[in-house]
Amino acid sequence: MKTREDALALDAADPLAPLRAQFVLPDGVIYLDGNSLGVLPRTTAARVQQVVQQEWGTGLIRSWNSAGWMDLPGRIGDKIARLVGAGAGELVVADSTSVNLYKVLSAAQAIARADAPAKKVILSERSNFPTDLYIAEAVAREHGCELVLADWHELPDRLDVRVAVLMLTHVNYRTGRMHDMELLTQLAHRAGALALWDLAHSAGAVPVDLTGAQADFAVGCGYKYLNGGPGAPAFVWVHPRHAERFWQPLAGWMGHAAPFEFKPGYRPAAGISRYLCGTPPVVSMAALECGVDTLLAAEPLGGMAALRRKSIALTRLFAELVQARCGFGGFTIASPLLDDERGSQICLSRTGGAYAIVQALIARGVIGDFRAPDILRFGFTPLYTRFVDVWDAVGHLVQVMQHGEWQRPEFNVQHAVT
Repeated sequence: MKTREDALALDAADPLAPLRAQFVLPDGVIYLDGNSLGVLPRTTAARVQQVVQQEWGTGLIRSWNSAGWMDLPGRIGDKIARLVGAGAGELVVADSTSVNLYKVLSAAQAIARADAPAKKVILSERSNFPTDLYIAEAVAREHGCELVLADWHELPDRLDVRVAVLMLTHVNYRTGRMHDMELLTQLAHRAGALALWDLAHSAGAVPVDLTGAQADFAVGCGYKYLNGGPGAPAFVWVHPRHAERFWQPLAGWMGHAAPFEFKPGYRPAAGISRYLCGTPPVVSMAALECGVDTLLAAEPLGGMAALRRKSIALTRLFAELVQARCGFGGFTIASPLLDDERGSQICLSRTGGAYAIVQALIARGVIGDFRAPDILRFGFTPLYTRFVDVWDAVGHLVQVMQHGEWQRPEFNVQHAVT
Protein backbone atom coordinates (compact mmCIF):
# COMPACT_ATOMS: atom_id res chain seq x y z
CA MET A 1 0.00 0.00 0.00
CA LYS A 2 1.51 3.27 -1.15
CA THR A 3 -0.97 6.00 -0.23
CA ARG A 4 -3.73 6.92 2.18
CA GLU A 5 -6.12 6.81 -0.77
CA ASP A 6 -5.31 3.10 -1.14
CA ALA A 7 -6.50 2.58 2.43
CA LEU A 8 -9.66 4.53 1.79
CA ALA A 9 -10.33 2.36 -1.26
CA LEU A 10 -10.06 -0.77 0.85
CA ASP A 11 -12.58 0.69 3.28
CA ALA A 12 -14.95 1.57 0.46
CA ALA A 13 -14.85 -2.04 -0.77
CA ASP A 14 -15.11 -3.59 2.72
CA PRO A 15 -18.37 -5.59 3.08
CA LEU A 16 -18.08 -5.31 6.87
CA ALA A 17 -17.85 -1.53 6.87
CA PRO A 18 -21.53 -1.00 7.84
CA LEU A 19 -20.90 -2.75 11.17
CA ARG A 20 -18.91 0.27 12.37
CA ALA A 21 -22.16 2.23 12.65
CA GLN A 22 -23.11 0.04 15.64
CA PHE A 23 -20.60 1.86 17.86
CA VAL A 24 -20.03 5.19 19.56
CA LEU A 25 -16.61 6.28 18.31
CA PRO A 26 -15.27 9.66 19.51
CA ASP A 27 -14.16 12.12 16.88
CA GLY A 28 -10.40 12.44 16.52
CA VAL A 29 -9.66 9.06 18.07
CA ILE A 30 -8.11 6.01 16.44
CA TYR A 31 -8.96 3.24 18.86
CA LEU A 32 -6.55 0.30 18.77
CA ASP A 33 -7.21 -1.04 22.26
CA GLY A 34 -10.32 -3.19 21.82
CA ASN A 35 -8.25 -6.10 23.11
CA SER A 36 -8.37 -4.39 26.52
CA LEU A 37 -11.77 -2.70 26.43
CA GLY A 38 -14.21 -2.82 23.55
CA VAL A 39 -15.97 0.26 22.22
CA LEU A 40 -19.44 1.25 23.47
CA PRO A 41 -22.27 -0.13 21.29
CA ARG A 42 -24.94 2.43 20.42
CA THR A 43 -27.69 0.22 21.85
CA THR A 44 -26.11 -0.20 25.28
CA ALA A 45 -27.07 3.08 26.96
CA ALA A 46 -30.75 2.76 26.06
CA ARG A 47 -30.85 -0.90 27.08
CA VAL A 48 -29.22 -0.21 30.45
CA GLN A 49 -31.61 2.69 30.98
CA GLN A 50 -34.52 0.36 30.22
CA VAL A 51 -33.28 -2.17 32.77
CA VAL A 52 -32.79 0.50 35.43
CA GLN A 53 -35.87 2.65 34.89
CA GLN A 54 -38.47 0.14 33.72
CA GLU A 55 -37.45 -3.35 34.72
CA TRP A 56 -35.96 -2.39 38.07
CA GLY A 57 -37.76 0.93 38.66
CA THR A 58 -41.26 -0.25 37.75
CA GLY A 59 -41.10 -4.02 37.61
CA LEU A 60 -39.07 -4.32 40.80
CA ILE A 61 -38.61 -7.90 41.96
CA ARG A 62 -41.21 -9.13 39.49
CA SER A 63 -38.66 -8.60 36.70
CA TRP A 64 -36.74 -11.70 37.71
CA ASN A 65 -39.55 -13.49 35.93
CA SER A 66 -41.38 -10.93 33.77
CA ALA A 67 -38.20 -9.45 32.26
CA GLY A 68 -36.33 -12.75 32.12
CA TRP A 69 -33.53 -11.79 34.49
CA MET A 70 -33.17 -15.37 35.70
CA ASP A 71 -32.53 -16.52 32.14
CA LEU A 72 -29.71 -14.09 31.38
CA PRO A 73 -26.74 -16.41 32.14
CA GLY A 74 -27.99 -19.07 29.75
CA ARG A 75 -29.52 -16.78 27.15
CA ILE A 76 -26.39 -14.70 26.67
CA GLY A 77 -24.33 -17.86 27.04
CA ASP A 78 -26.08 -19.40 24.05
CA LYS A 79 -25.22 -16.31 21.99
CA ILE A 80 -21.54 -16.47 22.94
CA ALA A 81 -21.57 -20.20 22.21
CA ARG A 82 -22.24 -19.37 18.55
CA LEU A 83 -18.95 -17.43 18.49
CA VAL A 84 -16.76 -20.12 20.07
CA GLY A 85 -18.02 -23.36 18.58
CA ALA A 86 -20.06 -24.56 21.55
CA GLY A 87 -23.56 -25.98 21.59
CA ALA A 88 -26.73 -24.47 23.03
CA GLY A 89 -27.00 -25.06 26.76
CA GLU A 90 -23.25 -25.67 27.14
CA LEU A 91 -21.99 -22.19 28.12
CA VAL A 92 -23.11 -19.72 30.78
CA VAL A 93 -22.23 -16.13 31.66
CA ALA A 94 -21.15 -15.68 35.25
CA ASP A 95 -18.65 -14.02 37.56
CA SER A 96 -15.18 -12.97 36.36
CA THR A 97 -12.67 -14.82 34.22
CA SER A 98 -10.48 -15.48 37.27
CA VAL A 99 -13.36 -16.89 39.31
CA ASN A 100 -14.47 -19.09 36.43
CA LEU A 101 -10.91 -20.27 35.92
CA TYR A 102 -10.75 -21.30 39.56
CA LYS A 103 -13.94 -23.30 39.13
CA VAL A 104 -12.93 -25.20 36.02
CA LEU A 105 -9.28 -25.69 36.94
CA SER A 106 -10.36 -27.18 40.25
CA ALA A 107 -12.76 -29.44 38.39
CA ALA A 108 -10.24 -30.39 35.72
CA GLN A 109 -7.48 -31.44 38.08
CA ALA A 110 -9.95 -33.42 40.20
CA ILE A 111 -11.30 -35.28 37.16
CA ALA A 112 -7.83 -36.01 35.78
CA ARG A 113 -6.51 -37.21 39.14
CA ALA A 114 -9.57 -39.33 39.81
CA ASP A 115 -8.58 -41.36 36.76
CA ALA A 116 -4.83 -41.23 37.49
CA PRO A 117 -3.90 -40.12 41.04
CA ALA A 118 -0.20 -39.75 40.17
CA LYS A 119 -0.94 -36.83 37.86
CA LYS A 120 0.05 -33.77 39.85
CA VAL A 121 1.15 -31.18 37.28
CA ILE A 122 -0.71 -28.18 35.90
CA LEU A 123 1.22 -27.15 32.77
CA SER A 124 1.02 -23.63 31.40
CA GLU A 125 2.91 -21.11 29.33
CA ARG A 126 5.54 -18.99 31.06
CA SER A 127 4.18 -15.80 29.49
CA ASN A 128 0.52 -16.60 30.20
CA PHE A 129 -1.55 -13.75 31.63
CA PRO A 130 -0.39 -13.41 35.26
CA THR A 131 -3.82 -13.72 36.88
CA ASP A 132 -4.26 -17.14 35.23
CA LEU A 133 -0.96 -18.23 36.70
CA TYR A 134 -1.90 -16.83 40.11
CA ILE A 135 -5.14 -18.83 40.09
CA ALA A 136 -3.27 -21.93 38.94
CA GLU A 137 -0.71 -21.49 41.70
CA ALA A 138 -3.49 -21.24 44.27
CA VAL A 139 -5.27 -24.34 42.94
CA ALA A 140 -1.99 -26.26 42.86
CA ARG A 141 -1.24 -25.38 46.50
CA GLU A 142 -4.77 -26.22 47.55
CA HIS A 143 -4.74 -29.66 45.95
CA GLY A 144 -1.14 -30.72 46.34
CA CYS A 145 -0.24 -30.20 42.69
CA GLU A 146 2.66 -28.45 40.98
CA LEU A 147 2.42 -25.60 38.50
CA VAL A 148 5.01 -26.09 35.75
CA LEU A 149 5.74 -23.33 33.23
CA ALA A 150 7.28 -23.64 29.78
CA ASP A 151 7.86 -21.44 26.76
CA TRP A 152 5.29 -21.83 23.99
CA HIS A 153 7.51 -23.97 21.74
CA GLU A 154 8.37 -26.32 24.61
CA LEU A 155 4.79 -27.26 25.46
CA PRO A 156 4.45 -30.39 23.28
CA ASP A 157 7.57 -31.94 24.82
CA ARG A 158 6.44 -31.10 28.36
CA LEU A 159 3.16 -33.00 28.03
CA ASP A 160 4.13 -36.17 29.86
CA VAL A 161 2.37 -38.68 32.09
CA ARG A 162 2.60 -36.37 35.11
CA VAL A 163 0.42 -33.65 33.58
CA ALA A 164 -3.17 -33.48 34.77
CA VAL A 165 -4.20 -30.24 33.05
CA LEU A 166 -2.83 -28.17 30.20
CA MET A 167 -3.99 -24.60 30.91
CA LEU A 168 -3.37 -22.06 28.16
CA THR A 169 -4.60 -18.73 26.89
CA HIS A 170 -5.43 -19.22 23.22
CA VAL A 171 -3.97 -15.85 22.12
CA ASN A 172 -1.06 -14.53 24.16
CA TYR A 173 -1.81 -11.14 25.67
CA ARG A 174 1.74 -9.76 25.21
CA THR A 175 2.62 -10.97 21.73
CA GLY A 176 -0.62 -11.95 20.03
CA ARG A 177 0.77 -15.43 19.29
CA MET A 178 -2.09 -17.88 18.79
CA HIS A 179 -1.81 -21.51 19.83
CA ASP A 180 -3.03 -24.36 17.67
CA MET A 181 -5.93 -25.32 19.94
CA GLU A 182 -6.82 -28.53 18.16
CA LEU A 183 -3.24 -29.83 18.03
CA LEU A 184 -2.35 -29.02 21.63
CA THR A 185 -5.65 -30.41 22.91
CA GLN A 186 -4.96 -33.60 20.98
CA LEU A 187 -1.45 -33.83 22.42
CA ALA A 188 -2.80 -33.24 25.92
CA HIS A 189 -5.33 -36.04 25.52
CA ARG A 190 -2.64 -38.40 24.25
CA ALA A 191 -0.75 -37.73 27.48
CA GLY A 192 -3.90 -38.40 29.51
CA ALA A 193 -4.32 -34.73 30.41
CA LEU A 194 -7.28 -32.36 30.05
CA ALA A 195 -7.10 -29.11 28.07
CA LEU A 196 -8.38 -25.83 29.53
CA TRP A 197 -8.45 -22.71 27.34
CA ASP A 198 -8.73 -19.04 28.25
CA LEU A 199 -10.43 -17.25 25.35
CA ALA A 200 -10.03 -13.70 26.67
CA HIS A 201 -8.22 -12.54 23.52
CA SER A 202 -10.01 -14.93 21.17
CA ALA A 203 -13.78 -14.77 21.67
CA GLY A 204 -15.11 -12.31 19.11
CA ALA A 205 -11.67 -11.80 17.55
CA VAL A 206 -10.75 -15.10 15.92
CA PRO A 207 -12.79 -18.18 14.99
CA VAL A 208 -12.86 -20.71 17.82
CA ASP A 209 -14.24 -24.24 17.61
CA LEU A 210 -14.25 -25.70 21.11
CA THR A 211 -16.32 -28.69 20.08
CA GLY A 212 -14.30 -29.43 16.96
CA ALA A 213 -11.05 -29.16 18.90
CA GLN A 214 -12.43 -31.52 21.55
CA ALA A 215 -11.41 -29.05 24.26
CA ASP A 216 -12.40 -29.88 27.82
CA PHE A 217 -12.93 -26.51 29.52
CA ALA A 218 -12.91 -22.85 28.52
CA VAL A 219 -13.34 -19.45 30.13
CA GLY A 220 -13.33 -15.93 28.72
CA CYS A 221 -14.14 -12.33 29.49
CA GLY A 222 -16.89 -10.08 28.18
CA TYR A 223 -15.24 -6.65 28.05
CA LYS A 224 -12.65 -7.06 25.28
CA TYR A 225 -13.77 -8.12 21.81
CA LEU A 226 -17.29 -8.89 23.07
CA ASN A 227 -17.79 -5.16 23.80
CA GLY A 228 -19.63 -5.75 27.08
CA GLY A 229 -18.27 -2.74 28.95
CA PRO A 230 -15.72 -2.30 31.76
CA GLY A 231 -15.78 -5.24 34.15
CA ALA A 232 -18.40 -7.07 32.10
CA PRO A 233 -19.25 -10.59 33.29
CA ALA A 234 -17.22 -13.50 32.00
CA PHE A 235 -18.27 -16.87 30.61
CA VAL A 236 -17.50 -20.50 31.28
CA TRP A 237 -17.84 -23.60 29.11
CA VAL A 238 -17.45 -27.25 30.04
CA HIS A 239 -17.59 -30.06 27.53
CA PRO A 240 -20.78 -32.05 28.18
CA ARG A 241 -18.70 -35.18 28.84
CA HIS A 242 -17.31 -33.49 31.96
CA ALA A 243 -20.08 -31.16 33.07
CA GLU A 244 -21.59 -33.44 35.69
CA ARG A 245 -18.46 -35.28 36.85
CA PHE A 246 -17.52 -32.82 39.57
CA TRP A 247 -19.00 -30.29 41.98
CA GLN A 248 -17.32 -27.03 41.15
CA PRO A 249 -15.84 -25.60 44.38
CA LEU A 250 -18.03 -22.48 44.60
CA ALA A 251 -21.31 -24.24 45.23
CA GLY A 252 -23.57 -21.20 45.31
CA TRP A 253 -27.32 -21.08 45.22
CA MET A 254 -27.59 -20.31 41.50
CA GLY A 255 -25.77 -23.55 40.76
CA HIS A 256 -28.24 -25.54 42.85
CA ALA A 257 -30.62 -27.92 41.16
CA ALA A 258 -33.53 -26.03 42.76
CA PRO A 259 -32.33 -22.55 43.84
CA PHE A 260 -35.64 -21.63 45.44
CA GLU A 261 -36.05 -24.85 47.37
CA PHE A 262 -34.08 -23.25 50.21
CA LYS A 263 -33.01 -26.49 51.84
CA PRO A 264 -29.65 -26.68 53.61
CA GLY A 265 -28.22 -29.54 51.53
CA TYR A 266 -26.60 -28.76 48.18
CA ARG A 267 -27.65 -30.57 45.00
CA PRO A 268 -25.78 -29.41 41.91
CA ALA A 269 -27.80 -28.46 38.87
CA ALA A 270 -27.58 -30.54 35.73
CA GLY A 271 -24.99 -29.69 33.10
CA ILE A 272 -23.31 -26.32 32.81
CA SER A 273 -25.76 -24.64 35.19
CA ARG A 274 -23.85 -26.06 38.14
CA TYR A 275 -21.00 -23.71 37.23
CA LEU A 276 -23.10 -20.73 38.21
CA CYS A 277 -22.58 -19.39 41.69
CA GLY A 278 -24.18 -16.13 42.84
CA THR A 279 -27.00 -13.90 41.66
CA PRO A 280 -26.59 -12.62 38.07
CA PRO A 281 -25.44 -8.97 37.82
CA VAL A 282 -28.42 -7.91 35.74
CA VAL A 283 -27.37 -4.41 34.64
CA SER A 284 -23.92 -5.47 33.45
CA MET A 285 -25.33 -8.57 31.80
CA ALA A 286 -27.75 -6.42 29.83
CA ALA A 287 -24.81 -4.34 28.61
CA LEU A 288 -22.88 -7.48 27.70
CA GLU A 289 -25.76 -8.79 25.63
CA CYS A 290 -25.70 -5.60 23.56
CA GLY A 291 -21.99 -6.13 22.94
CA VAL A 292 -22.42 -9.75 21.91
CA ASP A 293 -25.20 -8.74 19.54
CA THR A 294 -22.76 -6.49 17.65
CA LEU A 295 -20.80 -9.61 16.72
CA LEU A 296 -23.86 -11.64 15.83
CA ALA A 297 -24.77 -8.83 13.43
CA ALA A 298 -21.84 -10.02 11.33
CA GLU A 299 -23.38 -13.45 10.74
CA PRO A 300 -25.26 -12.45 7.55
CA LEU A 301 -21.97 -11.02 6.26
CA GLY A 302 -19.94 -14.16 6.86
CA GLY A 303 -19.66 -14.19 10.65
CA MET A 304 -16.40 -14.93 12.41
CA ALA A 305 -14.75 -16.16 9.20
CA ALA A 306 -15.31 -12.78 7.54
CA LEU A 307 -14.17 -10.91 10.65
CA ARG A 308 -11.04 -13.05 10.74
CA ARG A 309 -10.19 -12.27 7.13
CA LYS A 310 -10.42 -8.56 7.84
CA SER A 311 -8.48 -8.94 11.08
CA ILE A 312 -5.64 -10.63 9.22
CA ALA A 313 -5.64 -7.89 6.58
CA LEU A 314 -5.58 -5.12 9.21
CA THR A 315 -2.80 -6.64 11.31
CA ARG A 316 -0.74 -7.53 8.25
CA LEU A 317 -1.05 -3.99 6.92
CA PHE A 318 0.00 -2.49 10.25
CA ALA A 319 3.07 -4.73 10.46
CA GLU A 320 4.06 -3.97 6.87
CA LEU A 321 3.67 -0.22 7.32
CA VAL A 322 5.71 -0.24 10.54
CA GLN A 323 8.46 -2.16 8.77
CA ALA A 324 8.38 0.18 5.77
CA ARG A 325 8.05 3.53 7.54
CA CYS A 326 9.41 3.12 11.08
CA GLY A 327 12.67 1.31 10.49
CA PHE A 328 14.54 4.18 12.15
CA GLY A 329 12.57 3.87 15.40
CA GLY A 330 14.26 0.84 16.94
CA PHE A 331 11.11 -1.29 16.90
CA THR A 332 10.94 -5.05 16.65
CA ILE A 333 7.67 -6.73 15.72
CA ALA A 334 7.03 -9.10 18.62
CA SER A 335 3.96 -10.73 17.07
CA PRO A 336 4.13 -13.61 14.59
CA LEU A 337 4.21 -12.43 10.98
CA LEU A 338 2.56 -15.63 9.75
CA ASP A 339 -1.18 -14.95 9.63
CA ASP A 340 -2.22 -18.30 11.09
CA GLU A 341 -0.04 -17.80 14.15
CA ARG A 342 -1.38 -14.50 15.49
CA GLY A 343 -4.61 -13.19 16.91
CA SER A 344 -6.09 -9.77 16.21
CA GLN A 345 -3.22 -7.67 17.54
CA ILE A 346 0.28 -6.55 16.66
CA CYS A 347 2.83 -5.92 19.38
CA LEU A 348 6.02 -3.94 18.96
CA SER A 349 8.95 -4.16 21.33
CA ARG A 350 11.50 -1.45 21.91
CA THR A 351 14.36 -1.23 24.37
CA GLY A 352 13.67 2.00 26.26
CA GLY A 353 10.86 4.45 25.79
CA ALA A 354 8.02 2.05 25.01
CA TYR A 355 5.72 3.46 27.69
CA ALA A 356 6.43 7.06 26.70
CA ILE A 357 5.82 6.34 23.02
CA VAL A 358 2.42 4.89 23.82
CA GLN A 359 1.58 7.96 25.89
CA ALA A 360 2.68 10.27 23.09
CA LEU A 361 0.44 8.37 20.67
CA ILE A 362 -2.50 8.60 23.07
CA ALA A 363 -1.97 12.37 23.26
CA ARG A 364 -2.38 12.38 19.48
CA GLY A 365 -5.59 10.38 19.73
CA VAL A 366 -4.12 6.97 18.82
CA ILE A 367 -5.06 4.71 21.71
CA GLY A 368 -3.03 1.55 22.13
CA ASP A 369 -1.47 0.28 25.33
CA PHE A 370 1.78 -0.67 27.02
CA ARG A 371 2.81 -3.95 28.60
CA ALA A 372 5.89 -4.11 30.77
CA PRO A 373 8.73 -4.09 30.22
CA ASP A 374 8.93 -3.07 26.56
CA ILE A 375 5.74 -3.87 24.61
CA LEU A 376 3.62 -1.42 22.60
CA ARG A 377 0.36 -3.28 21.95
CA PHE A 378 -2.22 -2.52 19.29
CA GLY A 379 -5.51 -4.38 18.93
CA PHE A 380 -7.53 -4.41 15.73
CA THR A 381 -11.26 -5.01 16.07
CA PRO A 382 -12.62 -5.65 12.57
CA LEU A 383 -16.13 -4.63 13.58
CA TYR A 384 -15.06 -0.99 13.75
CA THR A 385 -11.38 -0.60 12.81
CA ARG A 386 -10.81 0.74 9.30
CA PHE A 387 -7.84 0.41 6.97
CA VAL A 388 -7.42 4.17 6.99
CA ASP A 389 -7.16 3.99 10.79
CA VAL A 390 -4.17 1.69 10.34
CA TRP A 391 -2.55 4.05 7.83
CA ASP A 392 -3.10 7.09 10.04
CA ALA A 393 -1.94 5.33 13.21
CA VAL A 394 1.40 4.45 11.65
CA GLY A 395 1.66 8.01 10.37
CA HIS A 396 1.27 9.29 13.92
CA LEU A 397 3.90 6.82 15.13
CA VAL A 398 6.32 8.14 12.50
CA GLN A 399 5.67 11.71 13.69
CA VAL A 400 6.14 10.80 17.36
CA MET A 401 9.51 9.28 16.61
CA GLN A 402 10.74 11.87 14.08
CA HIS A 403 9.88 14.82 16.32
CA GLY A 404 11.06 13.19 19.54
CA GLU A 405 7.65 13.74 21.15
CA TRP A 406 8.00 10.63 23.28
CA GLN A 407 10.94 12.23 25.10
CA ARG A 408 8.76 14.94 26.65
CA PRO A 409 8.81 14.66 30.47
CA GLU A 410 5.04 14.30 30.89
CA PHE A 411 5.04 11.11 28.80
CA ASN A 412 7.61 9.43 31.03
CA VAL A 413 5.58 9.61 34.26
CA GLN A 414 4.20 6.11 34.41
CA HIS A 415 0.62 5.53 35.54
CA ALA A 416 -1.34 2.33 35.88
CA VAL A 417 -2.29 0.99 32.44
CA THR A 418 -4.95 -1.72 32.21
